[in-house]
Amino acid sequence: MSARPIGFCGLGLMGLPMTRRLIDAGHSVRVWNRSHEKATALAEESSADVGAAPRCVACRTPAEVARAADMVMLCLANADAVEAVVFGADGLATGARDGTTLVDHSTLSPSQTIALAQRWHARTGGHWIDAPVSGGTAGAAAGTLAVMAGGSANAFDAATPVIAAYAARVTRMGDSGAGQATKLANQTIVMTTIAALAEATRLAQHAGIDVTRIPAALQGGWADSVLLQTLMPRMIEPPVRASGTIRTMLKDLDAVEALADDSRVSLPVASLVRLWLARAVEQGLGDEDISQIVRVPLEA
Repeated sequence: MSARPIGFCGLGLMGLPMTRRLIDAGHSVRVWNRSHEKATALAEESSADVGAAPRCVACRTPAEVARAADMVMLCLANADAVEAVVFGADGLATGARDGTTLVDHSTLSPSQTIALAQRWHARTGGHWIDAPVSGGTAGAAAGTLAVMAGGSANAFDAATPVIAAYAARVTRMGDSGAGQATKLANQTIVMTTIAALAEATRLAQHAGIDVTRIPAALQGGWADSVLLQTLMPRMIEPPVRASGTIRTMLKDLDAVEALADDSRVSLPVASLVRLWLARAVEQGLGDEDISQIVRVPLEA
């Protein structure tokens, strides 16, 4: 357990359960969210016994978070949001102590991360660890996320016991940007697999097969996976609430394409899937669960 509070900015689909895991692990947490009501609700939910120090305090600005913490976690939507929260008015950089470590669980491009990390070190003398996650909202709630990280080895070692509150596997992949590059490789695997599942679902439906039986029928075989067992049922029966949206995955595949261009690598399958996601967004499905890509035909 850390002696000083841990900071956490961004209480979205992933950030909220991750913060709850920190609180349940015994950490004192200072939180900020763009909609302050969400932060105050978490603080009230986590209120300690009468007379005891509160385990969670809602802050009005990121700067207020940074003033209280030596380590701050981020889980934000995109690079623009990260830059605003860190370097904007009342951002983390305006309140950070010298040497503050920032752990960014957002998914950005490696080049964006490297640039932000350099700015952070120049401004605060602190370390920036890019630490994107995989495992979805269920993994965040269960504490079983996989975290792939880039940055200083010493800063990584110091942050790992904290990250372990919500992650079952934390791996340093190299210097700054390496975590993000690994996450983009992960997203390439995930999204091309989801696309294959969508095509298989539609094929089975048009062939007259009872699609609801496929996950059980294929369990243990080469086609089996967490994605098959989790997402094919969602393709058949749409979920009430999205656990990950088409828009978010398109943002990630945009970053994959940018990295591929920078690396001079051709990714024909991922590029086609990106076009599929873009078509879904054009059709107004951007905020639907990623499984609902099954509803969007992609003409050859």
